[in-house]
Parts: sequence; C-alpha cells; structure tokens
Amino acid sequence: MPISHNYYVYIMTNKHKTVLYIGVANNLIRRVYEHYNGFDDGFTRKYNCHFLVYYEHFIQITNAIEGEKQIKKWRREKKDNLINSFNPKWRFLNDDIFPE
Repeated sequence: MPISHNYYVYIMTNKHKTVLYIGVANNLIRRVYEHYNGFDDGFTRKYNCHFLVYYEHFIQITNAIEGEKQIKKWRREKKDNLINSFNPKWRFLNDDIFPE
C-alpha cells in the first residue's frame, strides 16, 4: 500500500490583494511562514505576497504540481473566482493555519 503524503497548492497575495503568487509545498505552515517573514529573495518578497488566501490539499505530488501549473495558466479573473469559491471575503488565512 502506498504511503500517503500531504502536498498543497496555495495562493499568496499582498495586503492590497493586487498581486497573486501560486505555489506548491509539502509543508504549508512552514512555507507560508517563510513567505510571511521574507526568507525568499524571489517574487513573494519583491511583491510583498505575505498573505495566504487559498490552499488545496493533495495526496500525490504529481497532482499538486499539475494543479499549480493549471492555475498559473489561468487569467486573473479565473484565479479570483477560485479564491472566491474557497474564501469569499479574501481573509488572510495565515492565522488559521499557524498553531497557537
């Protein structure tokens, strides 16, 4: 029997919700923490995408990567609709996933 793992496709935004970053991770809490605290020198740091607004869980890494690739191809409106279906008020979900 194959071992199940946890993978996530997630979307981060800036405080004005004008920029979106789509990523994939095997540890969502750690990855959001890294984005929030600016540990990366890449896109999320440059555009201040520190806030989680969407995530989806996968068991297989191949499915997660495929999901990430699909979302990245979408126009902004379709990405917004995906976020709206999961998080209609676009609340910043960082505190929801961090342990107390």
